Amino acid sequence: MNRNPLIPFLLIAVLGIGLMFLLSFKGLGDHEKLANGGEEEKAEDLANATPEELYQQAGCIGCHGENYQGQGSAPSLIGAGERLGVDGIKKTIQEGRGAMPGGLIQDAEQLDKMAEWVSKLK
Repeated sequence: MNRNPLIPFLLIAVLGIGLMFLLSFKGLGDHEKLANGGEEEKAEDLANATPEELYQQAGCIGCHGENYQGQGSAPSLIGAGERLGVDGIKKTIQEGRGAMPGGLIQDAEQLDKMAEWVSKLK
């Protein structure tokens, strides 16, 4: 009836090492999928998004606010169509202005929709 007290610790160690190798190989297999798949899904989501969804997904909401009122250094988008016009809004989205980075929307069709939508905010 003498049991070796090291056997449970040995079993746990072997199980842990085996699990570590298994998860490592699983991670290596998923590495390429995660590296490429995330960008494709994000681009696909943005391509089919409405201007309101683009506003939220592209991060505009963080600076311009939920009600487009502007926060901190970001100006209000309400009445931007009267101030800048559709072409001015499009140029600002493409090139950026002040603290706003340019190129947040790459697709030309989405850029046109976004500029038109922002110009109509009142």
